[in-house]
Amino acid sequence: MISTDGYNNVDQYSDGYMEQEEEWEREGLLDPAWEKQQKKTFTAWCNSHLRKAGTAIENIEEDFRNGLKLMLLLEVISGETLPKPDRGKMRFHKIANVNKALDYIASKGVKLVSIGAEEIVDGNLKMTLGMIWTIILRFAIQDISVEEMTAKEGLLLWCQRKTAPYKNVNVQNFHLSFKDGLAFCALIHRHRPDLIDYSKLSKDNPLENLNTAFDVAEKYLDIPRMLDPDDLINTPKPDERAIMTYVSCYYHAFQGAQQNTAMPDERAVMTYVSSYYHCFSGAQKAETAANRICKVLKVNQENERLMEEYERLASDLLEWIRRTMPWLASRQTDNSLAGVQKKLEEYRTYRRKHKPPRVEQKAKLETNFNTLQTKLRLSNRPAYMPTEGKMVSDIANAWKGLETAEKAFEEWLLSEMMRLERLEHLAQKFKHKADAHEEWTRGKEEMLQSQDFRQCRLNELKALKKKHEAFESDLAAHQDRVEQIAAIAQELNTLEYHDSASVNARCQRICDQWDRLGALTQRRRQALDEAERILEKIDILHLEFAKRAAPFNNWLDGTREDLVDIFIVHTVEEIQGLIDAHSHFKATLGEADKEYQSIVGLVREVEAIVKQHQVPGGLQNPYTTLTAHDLTRKWSEVRQLVPQRDATLQGELRKQQNNEMLRRQFAEKANAVGPWIERQLDAVTAIGMGLHGTLEDQLHRLKEYEQGVYAYKPHIEELEKINQAVQESMIFENRYTQYTMETLRVGWEQLLTSINRNINEVENQILTRDSKGITQQQLNEFRSSFNHFDKNRTGRLTPEEFKSCLVSLGYSIGKDRQGDIDFQRILAVVDPNSTGYVHFDAFLDFMTRESTDTDTAEQVIDSFRILAADKPYILPDELRRELPPDQAEYCIQRMPPFKGPGAVPGALDYMSFSTALYGESDL
Repeated sequence: MISTDGYNNVDQYSDGYMEQEEEWEREGLLDPAWEKQQKKTFTAWCNSHLRKAGTAIENIEEDFRNGLKLMLLLEVISGETLPKPDRGKMRFHKIANVNKALDYIASKGVKLVSIGAEEIVDGNLKMTLGMIWTIILRFAIQDISVEEMTAKEGLLLWCQRKTAPYKNVNVQNFHLSFKDGLAFCALIHRHRPDLIDYSKLSKDNPLENLNTAFDVAEKYLDIPRMLDPDDLINTPKPDERAIMTYVSCYYHAFQGAQQNTAMPDERAVMTYVSSYYHCFSGAQKAETAANRICKVLKVNQENERLMEEYERLASDLLEWIRRTMPWLASRQTDNSLAGVQKKLEEYRTYRRKHKPPRVEQKAKLETNFNTLQTKLRLSNRPAYMPTEGKMVSDIANAWKGLETAEKAFEEWLLSEMMRLERLEHLAQKFKHKADAHEEWTRGKEEMLQSQDFRQCRLNELKALKKKHEAFESDLAAHQDRVEQIAAIAQELNTLEYHDSASVNARCQRICDQWDRLGALTQRRRQALDEAERILEKIDILHLEFAKRAAPFNNWLDGTREDLVDIFIVHTVEEIQGLIDAHSHFKATLGEADKEYQSIVGLVREVEAIVKQHQVPGGLQNPYTTLTAHDLTRKWSEVRQLVPQRDATLQGELRKQQNNEMLRRQFAEKANAVGPWIERQLDAVTAIGMGLHGTLEDQLHRLKEYEQGVYAYKPHIEELEKINQAVQESMIFENRYTQYTMETLRVGWEQLLTSINRNINEVENQILTRDSKGITQQQLNEFRSSFNHFDKNRTGRLTPEEFKSCLVSLGYSIGKDRQGDIDFQRILAVVDPNSTGYVHFDAFLDFMTRESTDTDTAEQVIDSFRILAADKPYILPDELRRELPPDQAEYCIQRMPPFKGPGAVPGALDYMSFSTALYGESDL
């Protein structure tokens, strides 16, 4: 049974050329246009063979129904005899004949599925076309072989090779590539240039091109017209099977693959063929030489493209680093907290958006450089040296400098944030204390300059003196506050506060005023002492009030300042310490309340005495300006500030607890991500050592790791979000993890770089293996021997380890002086810079050259000599005739003029050009 799934399922002869392209159901959805094309083409193909037996078919689904012509077709194309057919006309006779044909097809190794003889006998067109396609594949296409490619791939490669030199022809498939007819014309002209003038053909006249090719093929090459030009032009995508069938006839016509069943006379054939040999052997040599030159030139063109791309990427990356470094080196700010916060946000934007594309660009640059060097080494070209300042090491140094600058810039920003935050706190504290001091000193100079005591009575004078003594006590108590204000101003100056000028001016005013108050106080005390000899009576109660009210008032003022004091903490422990101190303070409020009640009781006692004795002016306390009302107001304010302070401290506690949660959250994620990155690095390193499996297995595993790493990226991004919250909360230390975001970023970049580097190395080893023709077994042997002597898994061998490795691979190195000379010669090849180590790439390159044969300058020169007909020079027209246009122009532009004897105008020196390709001349 033959399958209708794309016509058939042929296992033994698949090799990829019969793989399914469209999945069909049994009733099929074959495009009507394709069905029409296949019917015409397959009918013509069958008739091209049946005519040898003196017969033909007209209707493909009808004429094969009795099985007779089907069996005859198989006998003609195979040269074998099938079982005798049944001559009856009954349905079972027809089914028996078709089964004999299908059995014969199956005997040739074709696995037949889903087609039965009944469908052919019933005239099922789709099944009949599928059966004929199976026969075409088995007997006309399967045996096609071009450079180890078979069937469809071999036929496609043959078409590509034959049509490569022709303008407007680019054969990539068996449908659209043949639609304009130029590919058919090129195939004919390549083998029979006398039949078609290709230069007169145009891509704009597909109908004329197709008719020309089909007419010439039918008239001169005995290839019947199997395709309809109108069908090809009017169908968006012509049927691939129809075109493959027709093109295979060209292949057999030109390659002599078709065989006659009759055995001709050997001597007659030899005589006739010898004439063909002498006519076309030269052309065959020229074609071989041209193919070799094309191969070499393609390598050079690709290498030049990679060099230009490397230079472009390197210049762009270095220029970006050059532009970025001044910004990272800048330490200029407006000395304000808002300005530094803006710079910090700019830096975060740079790390999130601007740098990642440059990381990828750097990895691509290193990959391109390694690929280029491998290609140059494998093709015996000299190593590529980038222009000055663009070496991989230069880029690595520039990148290292960039990362160093980043780290320093980030550290500066964070320290500047802490400094400016402290400055803002100190500035607020300075303002608060200065406001309180200026409020206290308001009117004090006028009071000290007053002469009121000169009209006082004795008791009034004594009251004034006691009041002055109380003021002196209060003044002394304020000395510490003035010193605090000066100390804060000095610290703001030291930390370079942006508004230091106004702070200094205000501090100077306060100090100058303080000096004046001291002098005025001293003068007033002297005046009161002078009058004290007359005025002796002292009001005990006012004096007692003044003595106790002043320090209590100072305590109230200091307590009020402490309760509204601004604080900065960074840990739960610090805020807990403040809460504990506040709790201790609240425990002292009971004693303070007793003192308050006692002081206020003095005032009440005074009021009682004044009321009782009607003392004139007795309610006026001569020793202090403080009143019970003042103390009551301040005491009430202190009692209100205590719960407010509680709320503030608890709010800061919650903030620090949240910060602690962020630290733990970051640590938990970082402690998972960090070891994961380290494990992946170890695993990728182990794969890169080539310890297990084939190169394809290693490459597959590395790409799986690469996919796994990119799949893991959301964890890094989540960690970045947590880290951003940590930084926004100004959290600078984390005792729960050894990892920082910077170390994880570096590890992540190292992991990606390691994977890309190892993928590149494995791909280069595959390229080395495939291009040099070494087997996987040889490559495994080289890697196994290298790893055996690389005990520390450093990826390199010492000279003695390398020598032992060569001996283990069967390399003969004598123990005499000549053996040492030979080994030093080899060592100079694999370690040209005398580093004292042999890396695996150099070792593999050496072993590959020892195991394989490669193109050389001499081989290229010989190829050009064939194209030049043994002349020591070659002409541009000869290059254009034998090579594809782009490669011909490549040679013409780079070949120097030939200056030897016998030179003609336009002669080119192909010898110097060939040696220059391999770095053996100064060209």
